[in-house]
Amino acid sequence: MKHSTESTYNKIIIMTDMILTRTVYLIYPALLIYLAIKREPEILQALLVPGISFILVSAFRYILNAPRPYEVTGREPIIKRKGTGKSFPSRHTFSTFVIAVTVFYFWPVWGILTGIAGALLATARVLGGVHFLRDVIAGAAIGIGCGIIGFYVI
Repeated sequence: MKHSTESTYNKIIIMTDMILTRTVYLIYPALLIYLAIKREPEILQALLVPGISFILVSAFRYILNAPRPYEVTGREPIIKRKGTGKSFPSRHTFSTFVIAVTVFYFWPVWGILTGIAGALLATARVLGGVHFLRDVIAGAAIGIGCGIIGFYVI
């Protein structure tokens, strides 16, 4: 009986990660298409804030090269991932939250829903064994911070 429960739990974690990642990564292009159709001048900002932030976070992760939970504990992760290192900060979580702030700037309700999806995705990444809690908290904070700076400060 335990195997069946464990298998169901694993499937829920994997599906949650996959569905939320794909959903968020569909919302962002939908926003960009909308801004292009409406000929909104802020489309450049909507492209550059997440894009530049993503490049900077990726470079930081590469330099830091923090180990992942499965490297430290030796336990097989639920969410399959090739490779090692580059755990801090979580780029999935970062991306979701910088996109959430971007979406919020134009569509507040959808931005809030995207942020909720980000919190659920972060939870799935930790439960799935591919990130530590600190990785997703840092990813969320950096994503929100980059979005706020890019849309509300600059």
